[in-house]
Amino acid sequence: MSIFKKSDEKLQAEAVDELRRKINSVKLPAHALRVADSELEMLSKISPSVAEYTIGLNYLDYLIGLPWNKKTEDNLDLQRAERVLNERHYGLSEIKQRILEHLAVKILVMNNKPRILVVDDEAIVIRNLEHMFKKEGYTVVTANSGQEACNKLDASDFDVVMTDLKMEHISGLDVLEKAKGKYPDTQVIMITGYATVDTAVDSIKKGAFHYIAKPFKLEDVRATVKKALEKKFSTRSTKGSVLCFAGPPGTGKTSLGRAIADALGRKFVRISLGGIKDEAEIRGHRRTYAGAMPGRIIDEINRAESLNPVLMLDELDKIGQDFKGDPASALLEALDPEQNHNFIDHYLDVPFDLSSVMFIVTANVADNIQPALRDRMEIIEFSGYTEDEKTQIALQYLVHKQTHEKGLSDCPPEFTPEAVTKIIQEYTREAGIRNLERQIATICRKIATEYVHNKDAGGHLKVTPETVEKYLGARKYYFEVTDEENRIGVTTGLVWTETGGAIIFVEAAKMKGKGELILTGSLGNVMRESAQAALSYIRSNAAFFNIDENFFEAQDVHVHVPAGAIPKDGPSAGATIAMSLISLLTGRAARRDIAVSGELTLSGRVLPVGGVKEKLLAARRAGVKTVVLPSRNRVDIENLPQDAKKGLEVQFAEKIGDIVDLVLVKS
Repeated sequence: MSIFKKSDEKLQAEAVDELRRKINSVKLPAHALRVADSELEMLSKISPSVAEYTIGLNYLDYLIGLPWNKKTEDNLDLQRAERVLNERHYGLSEIKQRILEHLAVKILVMNNKPRILVVDDEAIVIRNLEHMFKKEGYTVVTANSGQEACNKLDASDFDVVMTDLKMEHISGLDVLEKAKGKYPDTQVIMITGYATVDTAVDSIKKGAFHYIAKPFKLEDVRATVKKALEKKFSTRSTKGSVLCFAGPPGTGKTSLGRAIADALGRKFVRISLGGIKDEAEIRGHRRTYAGAMPGRIIDEINRAESLNPVLMLDELDKIGQDFKGDPASALLEALDPEQNHNFIDHYLDVPFDLSSVMFIVTANVADNIQPALRDRMEIIEFSGYTEDEKTQIALQYLVHKQTHEKGLSDCPPEFTPEAVTKIIQEYTREAGIRNLERQIATICRKIATEYVHNKDAGGHLKVTPETVEKYLGARKYYFEVTDEENRIGVTTGLVWTETGGAIIFVEAAKMKGKGELILTGSLGNVMRESAQAALSYIRSNAAFFNIDENFFEAQDVHVHVPAGAIPKDGPSAGATIAMSLISLLTGRAARRDIAVSGELTLSGRVLPVGGVKEKLLAARRAGVKTVVLPSRNRVDIENLPQDAKKGLEVQFAEKIGDIVDLVLVKS
């Protein structure tokens, strides 16, 4: 027994020594080093047969392995970043511009000269120090009194303040308190000809970086300032950005995140949050639990072996919540630039700095994200692609990708722009490009099958609109608006959905009854109230529209929005419902090629709506010729790219009465 006991003790000592060597070789932050030493001390005192010993070993091994100081160096070449983004994605100019702005700011911050404030009531000291610091390439500002120094600190911030201790009225200690109170990261160096232990201790207690006695050597001052700047730049929070890409599926949110990482030269990490219900997935488990693990954020950073990766949190709007906690609330600390430099994972139980991480969050609908969490992000909207953009994306990216994946690289088929346009118009109906890629993949598979069956077939096949119909069959979608004729009581509307813009039809009918308003079509509360408001407006202004004022007394009005199985809600259909009712009650047919969108008030005003670009794209897809929008949406239209408006006439309305003769056919 004694032999085995000695052997166990020897193995334990070797394991502890090995861990101690690892701890010494890794430059852990002071707070993490204290925890590691404490844990190692405990391990050296307990038996290896105890369960806590293995838990402690695993914890220490994980703690040491984290990239506490490992960072990938950012590639700060704006031209290269722009080239990478343009090569990977067509369009998305606003998002690309935002990334280039982030890089430009980083370049400016990196190239800024350190700013030093020299405070002394002796002119010769100021001259000597100013001359030396300017030779080092620093920006130097001088002050010959404590009062002047305080004024300079009010006007600007400095990386290092070098101040005399004894000055009239306002002493160096007052300047120290002023500097540290306003700029906690500023390093203050005290210089004095009356050096005592008490003043030195007092200065250090109040936050001074160093204390130098006069007369001093310029070389010592130079070295001290260099160390102070190193500390300043190492502790300064680099506040990583938190961007939220919000938009319909298939618009390139996830792939753009990967392109951003490549453009910056950083590691890319992705965490899918869809369906996560356990808070511990974010914050980790405490070590008291069996099988405890760190949270996904810390774990992915550990795998990336980098302190500053681009970390993508995918599908944040689909995160769950149950009795295990609220994962969205657990993300608040991680995504807050003011807090995440001290992120606490329950497993680590040691503050970890996430301020260098560039977080990118994706969501289909930003409104579904918890408001407090949404407030911590910069939301960038991804709208659907225009038909021209889809054509270019298909010809430049999708066709090449699918011909390579389907084994057609040696004899790639040539897709004509007309063939791609036919696929977009007749076989897909989406805001993104996923279905477009699937249809191209289907054609490539059928071509590959023909090549295998007929091995003698050579040359490059040209895919034309005729061959598209041969491979994909009869068209699946029609221009339902332009293919229909004008009808009384049926108007065309534009709405926004999670998958982009969409066309709806509002139908109205009247029948004998007792003055009831019947609403069908899975309408939500807001849409029901819009219909009620539209009817009330028309009844109160019946004379203006040449409608019998008693029309509602002996008949019911039925408003229906087709596709009744699909829930619909929102204020955008208010103006559309009003035009449908006016068409019904005046007997004037509504033009099917004019689409209306706007919120209606009881006084007949048309209020602005959102999702303007998505609605215009939906109008173009459906063959609409004219779109009617509220006057206050004029600025949204002016800010849109020209290709989003191409082929559409946009009319603006202040009141519903302004567009009656435009939308309704003259009787």
